[in-house]
Amino acid sequence: MFVQDVEDLEVFKLAYAVSLAIHKVSLGFPKIEQYDLASQMRRASKSVCANLAEGFAKQSDSKAEFRRFISLAIGSAGEMRVWCRYCTDLGYIALQISSDWRDKYQSIAKMLHKLKNSTRT
Repeated sequence: MFVQDVEDLEVFKLAYAVSLAIHKVSLGFPKIEQYDLASQMRRASKSVCANLAEGFAKQSDSKAEFRRFISLAIGSAGEMRVWCRYCTDLGYIALQISSDWRDKYQSIAKMLHKLKNSTRT
């Protein structure tokens, strides 16, 4: 399948869906966390999507630049796994939700690694 837009990528679709879920759930975190943990989670989860989109848009100019943005997205996916763990340990989300999100970010990171490797020239 020819990919014309970043939104056609399965990894983008998955990252976007989990980011939306995180955004919605994090709005219910305690007020003290809204400018800290909740905000950081919203930014990091959106960063996976945003870096993928920015890199995709620049790939016609530079495959290396696309790989760099994929690397940034991989880093944000790893960061999200840590934030999910904090949320469970602090009692903000159930273990089942945290495990689901952590598993999804692990899958996202694997998909991003494959995408990065496929762009080698």
